[in-house]
Amino acid sequence: MHDASECVILLHGLGRFRQSMRRLEQNLKSLGYSTINLAYPSTTKTIEAIAETHLAPAVQSCEAGRSDKIHFVGHSLGGLIVRQYLQRHSVPAGSKLVMLSPPNQGSELVDLLMQVPLYQWVTGPAGQEIGRGPGSLVNRLKPVGIDVGVIAGNLSINLLFSAFLDGADDGMVSVKSTMLPEMRDFIIVPNIHTFIMRDPLVMMQIAHFLKHGRFDHGKTG
Repeated sequence: MHDASECVILLHGLGRFRQSMRRLEQNLKSLGYSTINLAYPSTTKTIEAIAETHLAPAVQSCEAGRSDKIHFVGHSLGGLIVRQYLQRHSVPAGSKLVMLSPPNQGSELVDLLMQVPLYQWVTGPAGQEIGRGPGSLVNRLKPVGIDVGVIAGNLSINLLFSAFLDGADDGMVSVKSTMLPEMRDFIIVPNIHTFIMRDPLVMMQIAHFLKHGRFDHGKTG
């Protein structure tokens, strides 16, 4: 158990809502963490704007609660928003970031779809920033100053999208594109992109990383 001096901010993915992170939030609360399950407009603002106008106030709320550590758990786009925030801001020593199926190296699907008007309309500005091109946001982000753990999924039920992804994937993001050179630890779990945050194994691994700074490699499904 932890006392509420450790705050965890949860960020959902592109086109999702904070309800998608509710089960994970409840699990973290049961372990004694204080939590903020952040709602943000993932399809109407840039990643930088979301980081400054939505994530920054959430961090300030944790600081106002005298949190000794401020952790982050981001699903897909949510993890990139945290990386963007940490380009300009710092958090207390010992804070950690767990990224679930993040397109850290950019998305092959975005490269394919970004010129399609329907995709542009559905995903908005942030959806245009996560490709692999030289001007994409992911290629401009520098290493962050906290420990990062990455959890990737390798189960897909979307054979159409998987056909355009390089190697193992979760139906939306390839395993290789989730990786960061500076990540502290990395695991692969048998789950799909849409529901990875609800997996009991993933929730256990998140809690393990927040406590120990590493995943439990003896339990990967």
